[in-house]
Amino acid sequence: MPDFAAPDETTRIKLDTGHEVVAYAWGEGEPVVLLSGGPGLPCRYLAEPHLRLVEQGFRVISYDQLGTGASHRPEDPKLWHVARFATEVDQVLKALGLEKPHLLGHSWGGWLGMEFAVTCPGRLKSLTLADTAGDIPHLVSELNRLRGGLGIETVRMMQRREALGQYEHPEYLAAITLLNYRHMCRLDAWPEPMTASVEDWNMAPYFEVQGPNEFHYIGNLSHWNRLEALGGFDAPALVLCGAHDEMTPACALRLASAIPGAEIEVFPNSAHCPFYEEPEAYFARVGGFLKAAAG
Repeated sequence: MPDFAAPDETTRIKLDTGHEVVAYAWGEGEPVVLLSGGPGLPCRYLAEPHLRLVEQGFRVISYDQLGTGASHRPEDPKLWHVARFATEVDQVLKALGLEKPHLLGHSWGGWLGMEFAVTCPGRLKSLTLADTAGDIPHLVSELNRLRGGLGIETVRMMQRREALGQYEHPEYLAAITLLNYRHMCRLDAWPEPMTASVEDWNMAPYFEVQGPNEFHYIGNLSHWNRLEALGGFDAPALVLCGAHDEMTPACALRLASAIPGAEIEVFPNSAHCPFYEEPEAYFARVGGFLKAAAG
């Protein structure tokens, strides 16, 4: 795996909001645009492992979404909704001259990729949806099932703390920490790019869109569902997840079944980050799909 390299190009892009985001590019070949998770999470955690795609002949492009990393960090909550972020994707692609790239979205980046795909049809050569879901109410039911694995007394404690808004209470944080290690990343030590991005997480857009953590959805995306709209997507699509993923295999199957001709892969020893947990299998699958989609 290559060390995280300085990008070949760094581009500042002005959005129609008046703010700027910063994009990065590595390598040459057909462009693969990465949409990182969060929202509010810098792109490094996703970009660094995906530099393996440069070795496979692709140009890897990522950017810090508004509110993250080196991009502007406004404090206007009206900016934090999926439709505005999808418009941002459109503006970034146009600014970089990317007419029909491959798009890979991870987690929240998958929701963003789906929103872009259905609101800007015909703009993608392929779509890879990694560790994500197309139906948030269904995802919430799956998350409640995973929470149940902690035992009824712990679930009751979590519900009580959530009702009181006590998301920082030590016993509640302990339960979330255990869920994260079961269903976010199962490695004994999380990779440094991941911990560095998490430490720089801007929680303002995250809370507005999603909620206080990965297992309690109370934000403005809590009723989002794009499964029906994805029935019109007509480019190659690949859906990925880990067997232990918070975005469960049931979510992945529901998503893949909604997209005509979509392929699906479940990594047996991974949670939410198979590009760290099973990198050889992950990049063989993603690279093979992208090469086939490139023709």
